[in-house]
Amino acid sequence: MNTSNTVAASKITLSELMLPSHSNFSGKIHGGYLLSLMDQIAFACASKYCGSYCVTASVDTVNFLNPVEIGELVTLKASVNYVGNSSMVVGIRVTSQNIQTGKVKHTNSSYFTMVAKNEKGENVKVPKLILSNLEEVRRFYESINRISAKKEYLEEEITLDFDSKEALKNLEKYNVLLKLK
Repeated sequence: MNTSNTVAASKITLSELMLPSHSNFSGKIHGGYLLSLMDQIAFACASKYCGSYCVTASVDTVNFLNPVEIGELVTLKASVNYVGNSSMVVGIRVTSQNIQTGKVKHTNSSYFTMVAKNEKGENVKVPKLILSNLEEVRRFYESINRISAKKEYLEEEITLDFDSKEALKNLEKYNVLLKLK
């Protein structure tokens, strides 16, 4: 196994034509289908980077910014933005292109945390990440900030006393009426 690797070594691009079988009841491409493609490219990107089988540990926010139409060409681009001991944050950007007009639109972006595993299913160490330009440095630090914010949120969620007066006041702030029996 390499002891270090570049962001460029992790880059993957996947393009697929959207078919009627990928659509939902409103005739747009089903969000679940796009999520499946994102999971596939995250796996390919992380596995290519570290040379090991990888599993999805978490998915950060996925906002669907623009609908994808039947007949459009969807392109997913992924790269490793951050590495820990056995985990990697894979950044994914999804665009769709109307083949007839050539118009390209950004449909969504997300960050998948992937964990490298061995044949026994145990976590394995991943190569260190070599950052080669300011864009890669920016993405690395943004990943650190997202990880830190997620840890703070989880700690707060675990320690929050849902029976406290403070929690009840928070519910009122969100326009919620609580009627427990």
